[in-house]
Amino acid sequence: MSTNIKATWREGNAFLGENENGGKVEVGGENIRPMQMILVALAGCSGVDVVNILQKKRVNFSDLKIEVSGERADTHPKVYTNIHLRYLIWGEGIKEKDLEQAIRLSEDKYCSVSAMLKSTAKIQSDYKIFGEEND
Repeated sequence: MSTNIKATWREGNAFLGENENGGKVEVGGENIRPMQMILVALAGCSGVDVVNILQKKRVNFSDLKIEVSGERADTHPKVYTNIHLRYLIWGEGIKEKDLEQAIRLSEDKYCSVSAMLKSTAKIQSDYKIFGEEND
């Protein structure tokens, strides 16, 4: 499986990233920096997995947000050494075991970004379940 990305310099430290399907993202400059984009990629990758798994289990949820924080090494290349994901989910009747299983499957089996980051970072996660009436 091959992926092709083009990054075009805009100005300063900003680049426009494009994939072969026309998807675009601004990186650097005043936008999300490249290393922050890795955390976005991790959240997106795991989020897609968790949503798909919960939908297959017919879990009724209305929203999912993932907060990610990362600590980087002090010396170059300053890779992430510790990453924490917090899954926030809203819905009625969500069972902890279903959510825990979905997160575990994503982090241990399906999420390619997580698999790559584990070579340099300790990845931990937790979650919080909110009822529909709670914001």
